[in-house]
Amino acid sequence: MSNPTAIPPFHLAFPVRDLAEARAFYGDLLGCPEGRSSNEWVDFNFYGHQIVTHLAPDECTSHQTSPVDGHNVPVRHFGAVLEMSVWEALAKKLQAAHTRFVIEPYVRFKGEVGEQATMFFMDPSGNALEFKSFKNMDALFAK
Repeated sequence: MSNPTAIPPFHLAFPVRDLAEARAFYGDLLGCPEGRSSNEWVDFNFYGHQIVTHLAPDECTSHQTSPVDGHNVPVRHFGAVLEMSVWEALAKKLQAAHTRFVIEPYVRFKGEVGEQATMFFMDPSGNALEFKSFKNMDALFAK
């Protein structure tokens, strides 16, 4: 890597039940540019990271939760940590699109080191996503 302080992009592959639904959700709703694709998978640029939706409807089944700050958080989830203004704009866009939230946008751990805005919702295949933003981004890994 040319810049040793740059964060390397991660790669995440996961199952979806329908590629057209995935394109509408990740491409149209979330605004992730589409990359390479085939009849079996689609790459998306997810805030500078590579996610790949693989057509595997039989794999779209797990929905375990864990208690966090009084909410049942989907155990298997992914997402992005955004600047607050970007998080707020995304929350408004999702609300305007009548997104069904697992956990509505709110601020958790108020007044604590890890105070953060968060929201959880599912893609059409049942994959849980969390988007968050920290009051103080330096607190991302603070104990």
